[in-house]
Amino acid sequence: FAFEHPDFPYPELCTDATVFSAQALGHPLLPARRCVHNDVSLSSSAPVLLVSGSNMSGKSTLLRMFAGLDSPSAGRILWWGSEKHDSAEGQKSLSMVFQEPTLMPWARVRANTRLPLDLRKTPRAEADARVTAVLGMVGLESFAHAWPRELSGGMQMRVSLARALATHPSLLLLDEPFGALDEFTRNKLDSDVRQLWAQQAMTVAFVTHSIYEAVFLSTRVVVMAARPGRVVADIAIAGPAERDDDWRVSAPFLNYCRQLSELLTAAAQGRF
Repeated sequence: FAFEHPDFPYPELCTDATVFSAQALGHPLLPARRCVHNDVSLSSSAPVLLVSGSNMSGKSTLLRMFAGLDSPSAGRILWWGSEKHDSAEGQKSLSMVFQEPTLMPWARVRANTRLPLDLRKTPRAEADARVTAVLGMVGLESFAHAWPRELSGGMQMRVSLARALATHPSLLLLDEPFGALDEFTRNKLDSDVRQLWAQQAMTVAFVTHSIYEAVFLSTRVVVMAARPGRVVADIAIAGPAERDDDWRVSAPFLNYCRQLSELLTAAAQGRF
């Protein structure tokens, strides 16, 4: 994740390692004083990016624009150097996990997970094999025939995560997916995301309000302030590759949490 000078031409925002980049973004649904407008670039050299900030700072709006679900009213977004969400070769794509599981209540877990593959008209045998694999990754292989109503909130989010992974994305976007869960379940799912990232060799961009989640998950944390929505800090997290409960109580972890807490407090108080 890097800042680029606003006078640089768009092509210079991208290198061979850049997953997506943006310059001078604004959003039509937000007042001018709340537009997301910083120049940002995410590189695969920082594979797990966390975006944190106060309410109305534009975190989720920024992520939705990166997902192609919202269009900026100003500026430009490039994915892998292209204005298309999928790479020109069709070998790179993105998936998104939302704040709610957004499962189809009339479909079983297997059908819910297979949905994006069905929409892509993936051959059924290949799709079923992928679904079996990703349900195993998230620990739900024995719940493939369950209805969403039979699952806990944490299990429903696992299905949502499996559905996103079924397409083998190069970029996984997550918009506060675990915010409504209890702390124990949230910590477990955070650990799962770290493990899945290591297994799948993909880039992850994650929006969260939780300081502890940000430090545990990320290799880099970006802090946003509101009115106008903007990036005010960019912090590299020099944690171990494999993170566990011992990392959560280590001195470096707590120091990063303190640093982020001070930055978020300053952003909320308008000191940027």
